[in-house]
Amino acid sequence: MKPEDKICYCYGVSARKLINFSKRTRPARPSLMNECLGAGTGCGWCIPFLVEIAEDPDAFLLDDLTPEQYAAERKSYIGTKQPKNVFPDRDVDPPA
Repeated sequence: MKPEDKICYCYGVSARKLINFSKRTRPARPSLMNECLGAGTGCGWCIPFLVEIAEDPDAFLLDDLTPEQYAAERKSYIGTKQPKNVFPDRDVDPPA
């Protein structure tokens, strides 16, 4: 994938925007990546990628995926009906 390809399909946020946002703001938690045009607040597919970008924006690469493969994997993910917007660093304690 190229920097101009979308990472967040729900809100049309490109890899370039997310990488630059992370470099500029250095988010304390990956969930703060949602401040970049709402990324990660839709279907949830892009959350693992947002975490990766937040942790090291300079190392983020999707060379092994084409935009078509990325879109197909997202479509498959949506079909599984997994919980949405679940970042690994949630501030809320799980119910007991």
